[in-house]
Amino acid sequence: MSGPDGVGRDYMERQARKVEAALQPLRESGEVENIFTVVGRWDPNRAIIVAPLQPWSERSRSQFEIADDVRAAVSDMPGANVRVGSSNSLSIRGAGSGFEFALLGSNYPDIAMAADGFVAAIRERIPGLRDLRMSYRPTQPQISIHIDRRRAEDLGVPIDSISSTLRAMVDGFEVTELMVEDRAFPVLLESASGAIDDPSDLRNLFVSGANGALVPLSAFIDIREEGVAAELDRTEQRRAIEVDADIAEGYTLAEGIEALEALADEVLPPGIQFILLGEAATLEQTGREIAITFAIAVLVVLLVLAAQFESFLSAFVIILTVPFGLAAAILALYVTGTSLNIYSQIGLVMLVGLMAKNGILIVEFADQLRDRGLAVPAAIRQSSRERLRPVMMTMLSTVLGALPLILSSGPGAEARTAIGWVIFGGLGIATLFTLFLTPIFYSLLAPLGRARAHHGDRLAEQIEDSETVVEWMPAHAAE
Repeated sequence: MSGPDGVGRDYMERQARKVEAALQPLRESGEVENIFTVVGRWDPNRAIIVAPLQPWSERSRSQFEIADDVRAAVSDMPGANVRVGSSNSLSIRGAGSGFEFALLGSNYPDIAMAADGFVAAIRERIPGLRDLRMSYRPTQPQISIHIDRRRAEDLGVPIDSISSTLRAMVDGFEVTELMVEDRAFPVLLESASGAIDDPSDLRNLFVSGANGALVPLSAFIDIREEGVAAELDRTEQRRAIEVDADIAEGYTLAEGIEALEALADEVLPPGIQFILLGEAATLEQTGREIAITFAIAVLVVLLVLAAQFESFLSAFVIILTVPFGLAAAILALYVTGTSLNIYSQIGLVMLVGLMAKNGILIVEFADQLRDRGLAVPAAIRQSSRERLRPVMMTMLSTVLGALPLILSSGPGAEARTAIGWVIFGGLGIATLFTLFLTPIFYSLLAPLGRARAHHGDRLAEQIEDSETVVEWMPAHAAE
């Protein structure tokens, strides 16, 4: 939670007590183990309240349901801006805090101007992102004292004297340390009348000038009250302003990334760079890595199949059915309302191997029938008939093995459910593609190559010819 700039720790502590009171019913019901509050750790105008939940087995509601209740209880609390977030099993920085991004530039005023326009455009054109908050708020009250150095020099006032006087009158000035029996005690120089708490009183202070004369500070200083940002963020070693937002229900992180990147290209001025942070950056990075992993998986399966069949054509027959299996898995995710997340992407990589397994049963037997002399149409028809039961048994065993993943509950159930639906729905529907498309692809590609028995017969002929040459050579040499 964060309060208005300049309110201080005492104010934030009073506001934190109100939030603790709102959390107390959860502690009494046993859903929350304890309540921990930290006020003013990084900023005196902020507070952090942590409420660890009981283990999953000891409560009936998920952390998201509990967070929604807390959010509803504190959303209208006056005097402070309260945000509710939760962590996840991936330990991603900023997990549970919503959508985060940053704008980078050369100076903060220009970045702030661009950020204001960008946030206004997001509110107008991307309704899926709501409650946008900027980290840069130049509202922290600050008093700046500007010294006319030439005037001070003319009056014989050294800068060190000005600094020492201000420190002693405002907050106390440590001049030395006193050692007493191996213990150090700081010696502070303070005002006998108490510290100054009114900025206008600073003008009435005096410092020693030339020849010991007292000179008022008002003769050579200018006091300015201004608002500054409480914190200045840096991202990738550049000046940055971070913005975060809550994601509306039914709106995915991937949709937000796509919409924001398109809007940034259109709205942001030159010199301002847009980058993603937190979960959004992790999703974009893992998306690229999953694509590379998927390509490697397909290549490895292709090479292994080519080595097994001793033919790239037979391997291509199986690989060509993989896209249809992936489409079936995406359809299963869509029907069940499961998002395409990191877990379902892992399931898609695993589905490549499972799809190849069913095709191997048909293609391998068809190659064996061709080795016995059958033509391609007859071989694939007989292989499809005789391998129907093994394919169905393999499919049922794998699909039924995914049922516990779908029906699971407890911590991590969302991850297991995503993988389970990819296997259950994807492989179940993809079996139809395997049974119908594998014979079609085999009928089209197999005639382009020869049966494996042809290579064996050719090798036998070459061995026989070499033996004939060896027998003929001694007689010819004798003549």
